[in-house]
Amino acid sequence: MFYAICGFIFGLLIPYMARRFAKFMPATPAYALYRIIWPVKKVSKTKRQNNAKYRKLIKKYIMRSIGWAIVSASLSCALYFCFNQPERLWLLFLILSLLLLYEIDERMLLLPDMLTIPLLIGGFAYSAFALSYNSDYILSPAQISVLGAIAGYILPVIASIFLIKKHPDCFGGGDIKLLSALGAWLGLEAVPYLILLSSFIFAIISIVKKQRAGAFGPSIVIGAIILVFFYI
Repeated sequence: MFYAICGFIFGLLIPYMARRFAKFMPATPAYALYRIIWPVKKVSKTKRQNNAKYRKLIKKYIMRSIGWAIVSASLSCALYFCFNQPERLWLLFLILSLLLLYEIDERMLLLPDMLTIPLLIGGFAYSAFALSYNSDYILSPAQISVLGAIAGYILPVIASIFLIKKHPDCFGGGDIKLLSALGAWLGLEAVPYLILLSSFIFAIISIVKKQRAGAFGPSIVIGAIILVFFYI
């Protein structure tokens, strides 16, 4: 129940937090936190009430918040049943962070460093404190995490070198940092699967939406969540 409630509340706030990021980015972490708590209100209450377009936008915003709340609560419950302590608490942080990054990248085409860098640090901490050492492996979980982060950064850079002429925006800086952070969480072996799965998901989304370009971050997020439940 605790996981479901936390996920539901966080999901309700995802569109709000993403909107705040869209308003003040780029910003320092301190200013970002300040504006999330105390947003700037430029439209008066009277104008908002008399504006039909604004009311329609609010309705859409509320429905999106409820949708995110359901998704977040469902994934949080799945974590509870699929993992044991202390892994589930760490992975709850990972999943909720990924959902927020999905919404921000979908809205802004940007993955802010103030979220991807803490996610990278969290991956190192997760491997060091939550995972137990398996004697069947030569490397410790912390070493595998570090190698995963390096691979998550280097492999997209190498791919970009070969694709940059025809597809100059195939991997953005934020995408590479997110892949590096996820490499720290999922480990070295999962990185190639994550890149291939994310590319496949992006291709499907592009076909459905009938577009050749768009945010790659949401595809990475979906691929990472799939690997969390079916690979870890």
